[in-house]
Amino acid sequence: MIIKLPYRILYLAITFEVYDGFFRREFVQDVIAEHQLKLLIFDPNKEEIITWKN
Repeated sequence: MIIKLPYRILYLAITFEVYDGFFRREFVQDVIAEHQLKLLIFDPNKEEIITWKN
């Protein structure tokens, strides 16, 4: 059974280290923009969210 929840927004959660090392590359930023990906960037050591990228 598939439950559809169209009102929910899906974010890809990544560490700041991964974001800084990979997701800031120009071609990755183009893919993010093209597919309208939403990111949640967090610090696993402090257990806190750094930023939400819509």
